[in-house]
Amino acid sequence: MSITQQYLLDSYRASQHGEAAPPAPGSHDWETARELRDHRRFRAVLAGRPARGRLRGALSRWLHGTHRRPLH
Repeated sequence: MSITQQYLLDSYRASQHGEAAPPAPGSHDWETARELRDHRRFRAVLAGRPARGRLRGALSRWLHGTHRRPLH
């Protein structure tokens, strides 16, 4: 059963019982992505790593062949 079919079935059942319809599939995707991004940034700060620009910096180092040694 696809997501759309399940949603339609759940909506039908909710209407038969006089309940509110469930949220449409994908309606909270961006909110979930933002929460995941914020959680990853939070975990990076707790671990003592930069919270922003990590991917771009890593790609830049990889493309240009410059490797910085970590500070210990």
